[in-house]
Order: sequence, then C-alpha cells, then structure tokens
Amino acid sequence: MMTTPAPFEAVPIAAKLATKPVGLMEFARLAGRNMLEVIPKETSEQTYVRGPLNIHYICDPEIITELLVGSGRRFPKAKFTKDIIGSAVGNGLILAEGEKWRKQRQRYSPLFAARNLPLLATHFAETGMEVADSLYEGHGIVDVTQMAPASTITNISRVIFSGNEEVSAEEIRAGLKRYFEYISEISLFDLMRLPKWIPRRKWLRSKKPVTNMRILAQQVIESRRAENRVIPEDFLDLMIAALEEDYEDIATTVDNLLTFVVAGHETSANALAWGYYLLAMYPEVQTMIRDEVLSICPDGPVTYDDVQKMELLRAHINETLRLYPSAAFFARDAAETLTIKGIKFKKGDALFFPVYSLHRNEQLWEDPNHYRPGRFLTNKFPRGQFIPFGAGPRICIGAQYAETEIMVLIASVLRKIEFSLTDVPIPRPVLTFTMRPEGPMILKATPI
Repeated sequence: MMTTPAPFEAVPIAAKLATKPVGLMEFARLAGRNMLEVIPKETSEQTYVRGPLNIHYICDPEIITELLVGSGRRFPKAKFTKDIIGSAVGNGLILAEGEKWRKQRQRYSPLFAARNLPLLATHFAETGMEVADSLYEGHGIVDVTQMAPASTITNISRVIFSGNEEVSAEEIRAGLKRYFEYISEISLFDLMRLPKWIPRRKWLRSKKPVTNMRILAQQVIESRRAENRVIPEDFLDLMIAALEEDYEDIATTVDNLLTFVVAGHETSANALAWGYYLLAMYPEVQTMIRDEVLSICPDGPVTYDDVQKMELLRAHINETLRLYPSAAFFARDAAETLTIKGIKFKKGDALFFPVYSLHRNEQLWEDPNHYRPGRFLTNKFPRGQFIPFGAGPRICIGAQYAETEIMVLIASVLRKIEFSLTDVPIPRPVLTFTMRPEGPMILKATPI
C-alpha cells in the first residue's frame, strides 16, 4: 500500500499575477516579457473573469470541457499564438487546422502509442544514467535550469537525430540550443497582432538557427529513409515507417519533426527543473520516492515497465505539473457564438485558458498553493480541472512520451543523488514560449 506524504507548511515559489487592470498597450508590453504578469490575479480566485475588449479568462472545468471537448472543440488556435510560434513549427500539428490537422493527427497518433514507449524509454534511461554519473562525480552545486534542458536535448539527439553521420551529437545539441533561444523570443508586435510585414526586433538577429535546423531536419529525414531500417530503433524510424503508409510532403514532415522537437524539449525540461526543486524543498518525499525507485529498479536502466509501478513518483510529477504547468496558458478564437452556463461567447472573442491559475484556483483545489503530491494518490478530479497537456481532440499528442521521459530521468538520477536547497534564492516562474524559471535554479547535489 502506497504511503501518502504528510502535508507540508513551506510554500513553493509562485508567479506574480496582475493585481490591477492591464490596458491593451500594457498587455502587449508585459506579455512579451512574461505572460503571467497580464493574467488577472482574480483568475486564481474565481472560475470566470471577463477581461478587456473581447477577452474571456476561463477556469471553470465545465466550461473548459465544453469549449475544448464539446461544442467548441473545433475552435481554432488564437491568431497571436500562430504569429508567435509559426516560425518555429510551421504548419505542423500544433498550428494546423481542419482537415489538414485531422490527417496529421491520425497519421502521427500511433507513433506515441504505449507500444512504442518501451523502445523510447531505453534512450531516456541511457541519458538518465549519464546525468546521474555526471552529478555523482561533480562538485555538488548544480543549476537545474541548465541540467534539465541538457538532458532533454540529449534525448532528442538520441531518439530523432541518432545515427546521423554528417553531424556530431554535440553539433546537433549546440544547434538545438541556438534554435530554442531564437524561437523563445516573443515579439511585442505579434502580441499586438500587427501585420507580419512590419519588422520585428528579432529580425535583426540572424534567422540561421531556424533555417539551419530545418535544413538539418530534412537531411536527417532523407538520410534515414535511404537507410530503410527493417526494425525501428528510435522515434525517427517510427515516424518514417508511418509515412511509408501515409504519404505527406517533405515540408510538412519537417514542420512536424520540429514540432515534436520543440514540444518534447521545452515541456519536459521545465517539468524536470521544477520537479528537482520540489524534491529538494521536501526531502521527506524525496526519500520516499527514492525508496520506491530502489525497490523496483535498484540498478541498471530504468524501463518503461518499471515506471508504471512508481505511483509516488507519478504523483510527484503530477503535482509538479499542477503547480508549474509548462503550457501555463493557451488560447482559442471563438468561431461561432456560444452560450455556456449563462456566459455568452461571441464569434471572434478571445478565449483565454490560464492553466497556471486553473491549477491553483482556490475554488477548485484544497491548499492550492501548497505542495500536496498525495492528492494525486487519493483523489479523482473533474474533467477540465487538471489539464497540463490540454484537453479534447487537441490534447498534446506526446503527453505519454513526456511523462515517461520525465519519470525515467528522475528515477535514474535519484538512485545516486540527493538534492537539497542552497542559500541562492529560487527564481519565480515566467511565461514566454513556455513557463520556466526566471533565472538559475541552484541546488546542491550530494552523492548517496
């Protein structure tokens, strides 16, 4: 029987939400730096807040479910979302709409099925053991905002770009790092919905990180196709096998490969960083999780089957994603007029889903700002209340991939390392491309 962790009084670091009305120009200025600063604090106290102009902030699980799963499920992604990330992921799964999206979703869903996760987990385990060994031999102080992305970039290199003879793994990791830095800069003009022909500040920087990554992605796809592997060895093999049965043009394939790269790196890296911080903050839970891991897989690679048995580790990760959801905000544009629970959403209205506020809403959660992993061992929550990967037809296609990756990495590291807090202040969450720590997150990593 799994023991439920006791309540803790220490409160984890939280974001600063807007405490006064934010005008349109101020909204655009602040959102480019930290989207959380324009989300009204009332969204963590009320389940619906009417914003300025045509904006609705929605934290009501029933309304969320109706808009994402029910009558509003076909509403398109917000235009400003497409403007912000379009250069990074093109017209792949994240931004495609209508029939183009349905075909892509149908084509790629089997890649992320549970039957493929054991293969991918072998790559995650290899990275996890390398990280654990490195920390074990290190100097005790680690910035997890650097360590976590390095782990997920290594995984991407292994499951997508492995076996590429023309470019080394280190060159791939360096290219991915430059790519993520470029696409993470949000333009004020995009948030203001100004025409695309108006120059953006980031245009002054070279677009080579995006161009180079697209070229590399196409080369890798074409090279791997030519190999014609009989037995898939990684994610890219699975992707190419799917395309052999259901053709799509190379540009769309590149868009989707980069979509998987972006989503697979950012979401997992942020969850890992916050997850290590919470373990350091609550050493009693860290010890319980370590004991669980060691009882299931004391040494060797942590497998997909192993992490299915780690109930407390999964509860910790769910609580991490509740407090610090990587996708802390998303939006839709109302394609038609709907009335739900007495609230009228007009065609063209902006529907804002502040997931950060939803997950900490005082009307929905007991002790919403406290770390309580036990809540995910003992409770079932209404549909639409816990949505770290979204909901409805457009729920993140890689949710199981991300959960498996995070669990395997943390389990692998905890077997050899104990994390604790230092005197360095913990940075607040900021939301740009995803929600991440505002600065370095310095922890002490002690070999066990």
